[in-house]
Amino acid sequence: MRDIPLLILALAVSGYWAGVARMVIRVQRKTRHGVGLVPQQSRERLMWLVWVPLVVAWIALPWIALDRTDAPWAAPASVGPVLGALRFGVALVALACLALTWRCYARMGEHWRMDVAVDDRSVLITDGPFLRIRHPIYAYQALLMVCSAVVLPTLPMIALLVIHLALVNAKARNEEQHLLDTHGDAYARYVARTGRFVPRFGARET
Repeated sequence: MRDIPLLILALAVSGYWAGVARMVIRVQRKTRHGVGLVPQQSRERLMWLVWVPLVVAWIALPWIALDRTDAPWAAPASVGPVLGALRFGVALVALACLALTWRCYARMGEHWRMDVAVDDRSVLITDGPFLRIRHPIYAYQALLMVCSAVVLPTLPMIALLVIHLALVNAKARNEEQHLLDTHGDAYARYVARTGRFVPRFGARET
């Protein structure tokens, strides 16, 4: 019998990165400029050397595990009802991450890009999905990776999880420093009332 949670996960992860590719094409056609496929910062170019193969492996592992049930990277051969329900629920959370990421893309529109735009003054978006959290896209991406490790709890996927979380944190911090340098006090006030990956409630805009 086909592993339904793993199939859902494979579709969610592939759909996530297909959405990124769609945004690259859409924004480039609309704005006629690059969106950061080749980062401008040397620091981010080093991150890309790890991030690109990580994404390829992340997309491939669930599909490989679906076809090779006897391989070391395959999902558990049998699970109890509790773990089975957990895996199914987590797979649905993965789909929710995909939908919520599309909402962020819709708000960013042509201002979306993959790298720090050192040669352009980026627009500071602080409403909608960005009202209480500074990096909702990275937050959903990280949660999708956590979901991947729960549905497919193998050593390769867990290794990808650890590396990915470290990269996302480094990328977010680098962007924040750039935005602080670019927007000054406006961004500092935004940082004070928002969370990096988890929404902050109760803080007021000053």
